[in-house]
This record gives sequence, structure tokens and C-alpha cells, in this order.
Amino acid sequence: MAVTTTKVASVEELQRAVADDRAGDVVVAGAIERVPTLRLAPGRNLVGADDRAALVFRDGADGVQLTRDNRVASLRLRASPSARVVFNDTTVESLGTLELVLLHAVGQVQILADDAVVSGHVILEGVHVEEADTRVREPRPHGYGVHVLQGAITVWNQQIDPAARITADLTGLSAGSEETPVRGSGVFVSGGGDRGGRLEATRLHTGPVFADGGIPGGTAGGIFVVYGAHVQDVDDIGPVTTYGVGDVVLGNWGVVDSWKATAPLTSYGASGTGFVNHGMIGRLEITAPVETSGPGAHGFDVDGGTVDDAELYRIVTHADAAVGMQIGRPFGRLIVHHGIETHGVGAVGLSLRPEADGSEISVDGGIVAHADGVPPLEIHGRVDELTVTGGVA
Repeated sequence: MAVTTTKVASVEELQRAVADDRAGDVVVAGAIERVPTLRLAPGRNLVGADDRAALVFRDGADGVQLTRDNRVASLRLRASPSARVVFNDTTVESLGTLELVLLHAVGQVQILADDAVVSGHVILEGVHVEEADTRVREPRPHGYGVHVLQGAITVWNQQIDPAARITADLTGLSAGSEETPVRGSGVFVSGGGDRGGRLEATRLHTGPVFADGGIPGGTAGGIFVVYGAHVQDVDDIGPVTTYGVGDVVLGNWGVVDSWKATAPLTSYGASGTGFVNHGMIGRLEITAPVETSGPGAHGFDVDGGTVDDAELYRIVTHADAAVGMQIGRPFGRLIVHHGIETHGVGAVGLSLRPEADGSEISVDGGIVAHADGVPPLEIHGRVDELTVTGGVA
């Protein structure tokens, strides 16, 4: 098969080039505006010639549709925030390898295994979504009494057949800003449920993520690993901040071998838990503060599944019913290096529910519940060894 490289600088040239089904690169020179939805044929790539390369899609239109073995790189892509700026054709059986590299985007980046798609490999590297709105995007995974909003960056194997398998390597992902958080979740990876299609990711590495779910009664997350997803290594090197009701900062319903967060985890909305686990985590390390401000916004929850080994820097909550750390399932070792502090009515510092059963909890820096009559500790479960240094008040 002949391989072509075609340089384009207008909508007409761009449309002709992507309609050519010969494998090769379409090279974008400069900024091209009022672009209709594009479909890349299998093996076709779309790349920027330099840092001025950009595609601005028509208002309300989706952006680039991928098929199989496509690469989109070194581009600025702008669609309407509620549109999909990059998405894929679900009528193909295999995605081959889809690569999104060094993209700055407005609109949702969405890769799905649905309909005919049962296999493929997804590489995302250096993808930043400046603005997106997924609040009306369907479907939403449901579990534990909530529906989770899709993310500004979404990789989701929706198949119910457990033989359907998507692999992924996801690095350098970021979403939103303090001034303009994305609406919906930030980064979202999921399989097809606990017994459905699998999403197997070697890495999920993120930079700054700012998200505001923006709807009552739903759940969004800054970074959400949903059921059916297995991630070997999660590394959050930028701050993760959420603003809406029910917007957890980090959430896990899947399986994560190692999860590390090295920048602050912050929520401002009611019930915006700092870290919530319903899945399985081998090793968790959070080396920066977890801080919440909304009513009912716990700092750290193990509501389901288990966490084998966890180390946290510090937990602070500021509102009523905002428990510092609540453990309701079996666990291994939990260590907090710089204390747990709460400020609201009903905001217990450390709560072990009856189903909690673990080997060790160690808190350096004390446990303090500032509100009158609120106990710093509630122990209804079992732990082999509990150590608190720095006082309990």
C-alpha cells in the first residue's frame, strides 16, 4: 500500500486529504477554522506541522473520529465544550493502536469500546483538555447508589463480554484550570463492570486536574478508576481539585496495583470525599494534604473492597459530618504521617465501622476533632495495632 504525506492549510485541502484512504500523514499547517467533523480512515494520521497548527471545528460539531491504527499529534483542537473533540468509530472490530500525543483540546476526548469493538490498544501522551462539559453525556456507569459522569478524558470498555479487552498506556493527562474547571469528571477510565469487558492500563499518570460535576444527585471525580478497569501504576503528580456536590477527588471502583499522589487533593463541594475506595488497591501513597470543605465531605473512605497498604501525609476537613478517615472494610496497614483534623459537628476524626478489620493503623501528629462533643475516635471494628502520637482531642 502506498504511503502518503499531505500538507494542508485550508478546510478544502483537509477534507480531500482525510478522504484519501491511503495510509500516511495529514500535516496541518497553521490554524484552520470552521472545520466539519473529520473521519480518519484506518492507518491515517493527523499531525501538526509546528506549534501554530490548530483545528477549530464548527459550533456544535464533533471533531476527529478515529477508526483503527490512527495517530493524532502535536495539535490544538477546539470543539464546543459539550462536543467530543476526539472520538472513535465503534463499528470496527479492533481499534488497532490509537495514539493521541501532545494535544491541547477543548471538548471531550472519548475512546469507547462499544458495539463491534472488542480489542485495541490506546496510547494517550501529553493530552490536556482545557475545557469540556460532559454533564449530559450518556451512558454513565452505575454503582454504590450513584451514576458517575464521564470525564473530559474518557477511556471506557463498555462491552459486557469479559473476553473483550482494551489495553492502554495513559501519561501526561490534565484537565481544566482553577479559573475554568471541566464540567463532569476530569479523567475517567472504566471497563464494562466487574464481570464485563476489561480495560487493562499499564500507566495512568496525570498532571493538574480541576473538575466540577455541576449537577445534584450525580457523582463526578477528579480522577476516577471505575469497575472493570485494572491499572498497574497510577501517579498523580499535579494537584487534583473538585468543586461540585458529590465530586470525589480520587475514586476507585476498579483494581489498582500502585497509586501515588504527590500534590494536594482538595474538594469544595458537599459530599466531595478526598479519596474513596470501593475496589482493590495494593499500595497507596499520598504525600500531600487531603483537604475538604463541604458538608459530608470525608477525607478518606474505604467503603468497599480493600486497601492493602496506605500512607497519607495529612487529612483536614472543615464542615459538619465530614469524617476525617472512615474505614468500613478489611484493610492492611494505614499510616497518616501528619495528623487528622476535623472542624464540623459530627465530624469524627477516625471512624472504624463494624466491618473494618485490619492489621495496623498509625497516626503521627494526633487526631483532633474541634467541634464540641465530637469524639476524635470511634472504634466499632477491629484492628490489631492502633498507635496515635501527638494526642487525641
